[in-house]
Amino acid sequence: MPNTTVLIVDDSRVSRLVTRQHILARHADWTIAEAANGEDALAQAPALQPQLVLLDVNMPGMGGVAAAEQLRKLLPQAHISLLTANVQDATRQRAQDLGIGFMEKPITEERIARLIAPLEA
Repeated sequence: MPNTTVLIVDDSRVSRLVTRQHILARHADWTIAEAANGEDALAQAPALQPQLVLLDVNMPGMGGVAAAEQLRKLLPQAHISLLTANVQDATRQRAQDLGIGFMEKPITEERIARLIAPLEA
């Protein structure tokens, strides 16, 4: 089975680090890439071909929802999920419309476990 690659997109270095640690605690062999904003994620995605993309909603420059729309076209098979502390029905609905996941912050081991479960099947 090919190595699983996860792209973590968050302007908070601490959030990226916590997410990385939770994933690697379960799957030390997975490749974790990081981006600080939507533009950076879009620049990296074609070469990375991640199976999972976790996107913060509120970031400077291109936010998570706009990046998710573009990434959905670039990576039709990828699991994409928004992560946000700002839980608004409109954002949740937009995620549903795009066919992507939605997870509330703070990032916890349990929430990460639910996000990566489809990749473990």
